[in-house]
Amino acid sequence: MQEKIEKLKRLKLLFVEDETDLVEIITDTLQKLNANFLSAKNGQEALDIIEANDDIDIIVTDINMPVMNGLVMIKELRDKGNSIPIIIMSAHTETDYINKAKELGVDNYLLKPFDFIKFIDLITEMEIK
Repeated sequence: MQEKIEKLKRLKLLFVEDETDLVEIITDTLQKLNANFLSAKNGQEALDIIEANDDIDIIVTDINMPVMNGLVMIKELRDKGNSIPIIIMSAHTETDYINKAKELGVDNYLLKPFDFIKFIDLITEMEIK
């Protein structure tokens, strides 16, 4: 696990989530691990952060959020030719959501309730482009 934590520290993560409690848990844990990350509360805020930061390695996003949902954000990124690896973290298990995410080039799907070990595993096992 220590090796995965060291890899996590070398990555720059963008965490996009509107659920305050989950954001606090993730933020607290990532800060304790000295991880390099940014967070956004919706897709539009995430797009603004991505535009200002060209060194983001991985995006972890929810689907349902106010202002702009995760799937719309991903579509906008992909339409602009952005190939940052993306993990969707959602409670949605409906086939429509999963199929749409695959069509948009999402790299992985993590189901809520949140499992931090699986989260670390997915992030550290991804191919960074």
